[in-house]
Amino acid sequence: MAEKKKRISRRKFLVRGGLGTVGVLAVGTYLFRSPIRRAMADAINTADAPYVGNTSTPVIWFEVTSDNEIIIHSPKVEMGQGTFTGLAQMAADELDVSMDQIKVVHANSISGNMDGFATGGSTSISSLWIPLRELAATMREMIKKEAAAKMGISPSDASTENGVVSAGGKTMTYAEAAKDITEWDVPDTPTLKNVSDYKFVGKAVPRVDLKDKVFGAPIFGMDATMPDMLYGAVVRPNAIGATYTGADISKAQGMPGVVKIVQEKDFVGVVANSLVEAENAKNVIDAKWEVGRNWQTADIEAMIAVGQGEPFVIQKEGDAADMLDTEDGIITAEYKSPIGAHAQLEPNGALAYVEADKATIMISTQVVKITRDEIAKRLDLDDDQVNIVPTFLGGGFGRRLHTPNAVQAAVLSKAVGKPVKCFFTRKEEFQNDTFRPPTHHVLKAKLNINGMIEALEHNVSSGDVAFGSPMVPGIAAPLLGADLGAWRGGMIQYGGIPNYRAVSWRQKLPFATSWWRSLGLLANTFAIESFIDELAVTAEKDPVEFRLAQIQDDDRGFRLKEVIKVAAEKSGYKDEVVNGRAMGFAASTDANTPCAQVVELSIENNEIKVHKVTCAMDPGLVVNPDQVRAQCEGAIIMGMSAALFEKMDVEDGQLTPTIYGPYQMALMKHAPKEINVVLLQNSDTPGAVGEPPLGPIGAAIANAVFRLTKERLRSMPLTLT
Repeated sequence: MAEKKKRISRRKFLVRGGLGTVGVLAVGTYLFRSPIRRAMADAINTADAPYVGNTSTPVIWFEVTSDNEIIIHSPKVEMGQGTFTGLAQMAADELDVSMDQIKVVHANSISGNMDGFATGGSTSISSLWIPLRELAATMREMIKKEAAAKMGISPSDASTENGVVSAGGKTMTYAEAAKDITEWDVPDTPTLKNVSDYKFVGKAVPRVDLKDKVFGAPIFGMDATMPDMLYGAVVRPNAIGATYTGADISKAQGMPGVVKIVQEKDFVGVVANSLVEAENAKNVIDAKWEVGRNWQTADIEAMIAVGQGEPFVIQKEGDAADMLDTEDGIITAEYKSPIGAHAQLEPNGALAYVEADKATIMISTQVVKITRDEIAKRLDLDDDQVNIVPTFLGGGFGRRLHTPNAVQAAVLSKAVGKPVKCFFTRKEEFQNDTFRPPTHHVLKAKLNINGMIEALEHNVSSGDVAFGSPMVPGIAAPLLGADLGAWRGGMIQYGGIPNYRAVSWRQKLPFATSWWRSLGLLANTFAIESFIDELAVTAEKDPVEFRLAQIQDDDRGFRLKEVIKVAAEKSGYKDEVVNGRAMGFAASTDANTPCAQVVELSIENNEIKVHKVTCAMDPGLVVNPDQVRAQCEGAIIMGMSAALFEKMDVEDGQLTPTIYGPYQMALMKHAPKEINVVLLQNSDTPGAVGEPPLGPIGAAIANAVFRLTKERLRSMPLTLT
């Protein structure tokens, strides 16, 4: 399809040109290592992630159907966060169509509409706020021009509404205008409408995927089917650090339903007529593994202690290190968080069909491009010969930011020449997760004579989160030193403190650790905000006023102050025990979105019972208030689950537990009776939503427990003695 060449916009130039600065910074790092690294860390901490994909032509984004509907082919995947609905609202307002005329589907990889980054980092709405509306407005003008030509009128005389072009008493639907058009003329991007004139943005509209989910439509990866489909099962390791060296397949050969045993250099798998037959054959294969150390939880905790490894100063103001290098008047505390599993409902898996010169993969993934590239490389195919067809995700949370299991399904399919569906079992999913790394925090502070913080230091030791991921270039580790995911939320947000610094200690753990919803935010905020509460108690000050007094007077500081004030006001915060209940306060800023939370709880049968959570958050312009509130509620419950229950252990070289139940999670009975979400909008563009509300909840719970019991809980999951 021919398309008109367009000039590179200033925004695209900045994105492309900015990538070139990595080389300059790499050189500068060796000359000014610490200042450059801190500057880069600050830039990463405050940057708004841009969209990385094709925005040159609307025709790969929008499809006009014969029923006069608009289908949006979304490069962002829907994993329950409501992205499809928000994108539909943004597009509908610029396309001049109703919400009933909009349908959103996942863009497959050969469509040309593919996100070069991923679906993650709370960027789906924010990164597409400008480009999607520009594309929709441009598509509207393209349709208007074609309709005007067919009706014999001037495009400038035409108007659009509800998918109809009108002028001089003549009307034509978008479908009629687009019919038989094979080459579109792409005009310059028109001026966008004022947000105040939008009909749908800013309104609570029903989710566009609601009907399919209510009626159980087969939209998830586990639902995928193809004609003549077979089933695959791969033998996976259960020991930490196990390397596959071979297998005895004699017992599996000839078992009922077995089509083929496939042996590769890095794995062995079974293809059979049914899932049960594939699993039965897999279970009798004697796989050989090379296993190293017999790891225990105590070994991991020793590795992760602050002081092990090399420190990287990621934030510095004043002379905190010198001021805290003494025992006189120094307040010190330690905090810990455990290994955490993703524990998403749908285990990883894929349906693959590899033919002579192409491969089709139906999969729940957050990284379409990476998955495509890995399959193309393994099968020695060109990128455009591999079609990744994303499905809805039965939970993502970062677990699907690398889906190499698709390669295994593709190899099995190629071996038999038929579609093969291959999924993890629940036990395999738990043991082969890419875990949230454990953390250890050491905090130090000194108060001045007025009870304000004079100096503050946060040391955090963690396994990798971003480093080692295929999403992050290998140069990032030597360039930055500290893992950008591990220290997310670990910087000091109280810029009014005269002397502060944050130090990250990187550890490479013997099992896979990677992205987990909000990355290091939950653990880091738990440590910092619990310590801030300790300092407020020591200074005999109200914890809300104590925080407000130490926030800098700039835009970020203003927005943080506002959410703190609103959370305190709406919750009726009291720094005392009333009728056996206490309140706890905490706040954080993540991806430029400040959030403050107040928890009200009691102790029942020596267990923590959360009754109410008040959340004030400022994500900027809100596209769909119901969607954002639902995200906050979900993040709060997930954060509560991690803070109160979730924990993986290492026993005799294996990660455990391996099923729900023993791996404790929050249940319906643990949910607060009331979650109140207040949304502030002190920015004219949408910001991050999905992860920031995870930050404060753990600390808010721990701070409330202290008021009730005078016991300071310093390790998650939070357990009363």
